[in-house]
Amino acid sequence: MANLIKRLLLFFFIGLITLPAFAQEPEPDDEEEDFSMYADAELADGAKRFCTNKVLDQSPNKLISIGYDFQGSHDMTVGAWGTIPATTVRVNQVSGIRLNGNVPVISKTNMLLNIGYSYWEAHYSMAQFSNNPFVSTLDTRGLRTAGLMATFFKPLNENQYFIIQAQADLNGDYFLPDFEPLSYLRYSGAAIYGWKKHDRLFYGFGMSRTYRIGEVNYVPIMLYNYTFPSRKWGIESALPVRAQLRRNFNPRTLAFFGYELEGQSYRLSNIEGIEGVKNPELRRSELRIRFTFERSLKDFIWISAQAGLRYNWNFNVDEGDFFRGFFGEQPYLFENSLTNAMYFNVSINLVSP
Repeated sequence: MANLIKRLLLFFFIGLITLPAFAQEPEPDDEEEDFSMYADAELADGAKRFCTNKVLDQSPNKLISIGYDFQGSHDMTVGAWGTIPATTVRVNQVSGIRLNGNVPVISKTNMLLNIGYSYWEAHYSMAQFSNNPFVSTLDTRGLRTAGLMATFFKPLNENQYFIIQAQADLNGDYFLPDFEPLSYLRYSGAAIYGWKKHDRLFYGFGMSRTYRIGEVNYVPIMLYNYTFPSRKWGIESALPVRAQLRRNFNPRTLAFFGYELEGQSYRLSNIEGIEGVKNPELRRSELRIRFTFERSLKDFIWISAQAGLRYNWNFNVDEGDFFRGFFGEQPYLFENSLTNAMYFNVSINLVSP
């Protein structure tokens, strides 16, 4: 029943965000301007034209982001394992910094390569002391993830393109600068082939290897970015991972409503060996339903404020990293649950021109 509810929720929000895209477009007052005429003027020498990876009025790419993430109080129920009984504790809050970067190292009309990094922390504050080793680990050590990623965008012509993305993350209950061994790196990636029909529509289809549901899985992905003819509204999405409806008040002020599925598999070295446990990993995944407001403070410095509901998707513990898929029946080491919580996130960002 819980898995059914999760799937229904995800399909509901996918439909909520993408429904406007299939509605009939209103006829603009004037004939839509063909921006390709300007490209013809610039390329009179016969040089080949290539599409870009953005639509009109799309939110700017964040080159550097420094943020703080906070989840409010909620209950955590930890399942029994070995001789350790089940327990329920109150979590006062979960908070931590988030650092992200995404820098173009090759930027040409026929090729774009971005190299990015990320570092996230999750500090758990418990309302009371618990003898449960799993609860104690979260309370005293927390969770961290550090990752490197590369995104390669290759336009084939003015209408077609492909994208290849690769990412490696080191996730666990480690402390800086003492990382987990590199053997616990977790790899993900995606490959997408798509079309840019015009300056307001950019879409594609592909496959991804992802830990967004907390454990490794292989899922199809649909990239869909669209700006309505009025240029006041738009859609930015990479289904089923995230989708949002965009409102453009002006070029310096944007608002969004949508969701994102966040998740990773975290190495829990602090409980290894307890009750004979080997290679324990926390399958942490959460669906974030949110409102976002973004505004330029000065030039390319933007502020982003986000608030919404954190819906627990997965918080179980496995032994080792393996493929279960959507229909696998392998038992977890022990199963946990979290009640839902409100959250907010605020960040300062340096964006691309």
